[in-house]
Amino acid sequence: MADFTAGRAAYLQIADEFKRRIRDGKLAPGEKLPSEAELMADHSVSRTVARQAIARLREDGYAVSHQGKGSFAAMPGEGSTVKRSPEFEQITEYLSEVRRDVRRLADRMDQLEDLVRQQAQGR
Repeated sequence: MADFTAGRAAYLQIADEFKRRIRDGKLAPGEKLPSEAELMADHSVSRTVARQAIARLREDGYAVSHQGKGSFAAMPGEGSTVKRSPEFEQITEYLSEVRRDVRRLADRMDQLEDLVRQQAQGR
């Protein structure tokens, strides 16, 4: 059963758990990650949450997915000749999260504007 921290989305917590395991070497690059169904069962979450967690890992460079084969662990910047500091990785991860939050807020703002327009037309 999942023990999610209040105030932080479940998919972010699941993605963070896998990032930690990859960075700590508990999951080697190329190792198969759990499927959506396995994440759903292991963490007692919906398919949407499982899908978002895997998408987050891909966005942050910690997973590579192959259609019909699944998702596999990866290290961000693998193959790069530039060594990134943990601080750089942390800032990059934070900025990715901010970008996603801004996108979600913009989508929500669009929804609210549509609602206001609909209400104005109904009067």
